[in-house]
Amino acid sequence: RGLKTLHLRMEASARNAIAIALFLEQHPSVSKVLYPGLPSHPQHELAKHQQHGFGAMITFYCVGKRENSAVFLQNLKVFALAESLGAVESLAECPSLMTHASVPDDQRALLGIDDTLIRLSVGVESCKDLIDDVDCALKASQNV
Repeated sequence: RGLKTLHLRMEASARNAIAIALFLEQHPSVSKVLYPGLPSHPQHELAKHQQHGFGAMITFYCVGKRENSAVFLQNLKVFALAESLGAVESLAECPSLMTHASVPDDQRALLGIDDTLIRLSVGVESCKDLIDDVDCALKASQNV
């Protein structure tokens, strides 16, 4: 995990992230995806000019309510739940249930933290395994 291999880990994570973001953008259980590598991102053109790659952080919104987000997280098998993001392992969090759970609903709304907002920190695991994991969890989230 040293500095010598940081670029390799970041490249692998970013490759996985764009594939997952593209998958999420087409998924019927997802209402919105925010990833600067997607042309649909409002800052995509700026990111292309200012960044070397698009990173490994994805934000998306599940269709439904807080319960749907909770079921999504409960059904992840490869992604681990974590409030700290940015490891070699893929991590997931729902701010309204985790990092910002103690913030009143009205204040979270002012901050743009919806109950269905999910953040993924994509790691270096098999991309197919990650997509399959997200797909299964999303399908389960809609059976609430």
